[in-house]
Amino acid sequence: MSFNAIIVAGGSGQRSGGKKQWMPLRGKPVLNWSIEAFARAGAADIVVVVPRDDLDHATLTLQGLERVRVVPGGATRALSVQSGLNALHETAAPDDLVLIHDAARPLLSVDLIEALVARLHTARAAILAVPVTDSLKRAEDGRIIDAPSRNGLWRAQTPQAFRLKDIADAYAQWTGEVEATDEAMVAAAAGIRVEIVEGAQRLQKLTYPEDFAVLEAFMPAQQMRIGQGFDAHRWGPGESVWLCGVEITHDQTLIGHSDADAGLHALTDALLGAAGLGDIGDHFPPTDPQWKGAPSDLFLRHAAELIRQRGGEIVNVDVTLICERPKIKPHREAMRQRVADILALDVSRVSIKATTTEKMGFTGREEGLAAQAVCLITLPS
Repeated sequence: MSFNAIIVAGGSGQRSGGKKQWMPLRGKPVLNWSIEAFARAGAADIVVVVPRDDLDHATLTLQGLERVRVVPGGATRALSVQSGLNALHETAAPDDLVLIHDAARPLLSVDLIEALVARLHTARAAILAVPVTDSLKRAEDGRIIDAPSRNGLWRAQTPQAFRLKDIADAYAQWTGEVEATDEAMVAAAAGIRVEIVEGAQRLQKLTYPEDFAVLEAFMPAQQMRIGQGFDAHRWGPGESVWLCGVEITHDQTLIGHSDADAGLHALTDALLGAAGLGDIGDHFPPTDPQWKGAPSDLFLRHAAELIRQRGGEIVNVDVTLICERPKIKPHREAMRQRVADILALDVSRVSIKATTTEKMGFTGREEGLAAQAVCLITLPS
């Protein structure tokens, strides 16, 4: 069954010491972990709801991620969820499935998503939850007055899964005197039977600064992989050249089957090599006419997506352009930002450099341009 996702990332982070959706967890923003899990599980549409004053930052940070949209949230979690539902109404059908998830639960996995979606083959609604294992106490003024039984009690998690029309109508009918803390509460009040799918302890919620260390303990060990790439193209007649995703006015152009962006080609090969996935020619053969004149950001984005599909992460990348002309330094920051956008990385993880060969060799004679790249990635052990 196809499904859509809403990720609520509207918290102020008062207890966690900052807006936790943007804080790093093992090297990448907390929010990105959930986005990548839904993408790997095949979500048709991923709507990310952020505070209105974070909208520009989120749009820039998540730019280039496929199937991801960013919308502003409301003053409460319930209003933020409804903002996400309104966005889905633009593209989804009433009976389409929607999984609503808190960004503060970053260790979501494909198997949990698939278990929820599978339950909706027969159920009207379902949530992830784990059984309560601690003894419970009720207290007043610091004194225990009761010890409720934990039998039959569960701790609700997210995602929580519904048909789009069901949950939208349930919110429209909600008249509770207290704030709705999750969608199951709203759905149950509307008479919708909500079933439980057992979740996982790793899907704990980030609330306090020390929770980051707790979640990292749940994460699988990572192996570090280094990749390198090299590419060269000859100069030919033209008026501009593409280098690291930026078009530069020049009195020549680079000749190649695609746009001949040697910088992005070298970096694509480095990423594919680090992941043991062959090289750019395996994935985009120069004999295939569909890639003639293609922009090289397609190739780089594909390599990054393959790594993320395997649960990997790009730690940093470094590209060196080797040429006498054009001068790279005036364009270097634009190149860094462009590569960062394509790879959905912070620009601090991207290095672009240039050098010459002191008039020696084919680059020194200005017969062509060369590029080399290295990268570091992590993959699950």
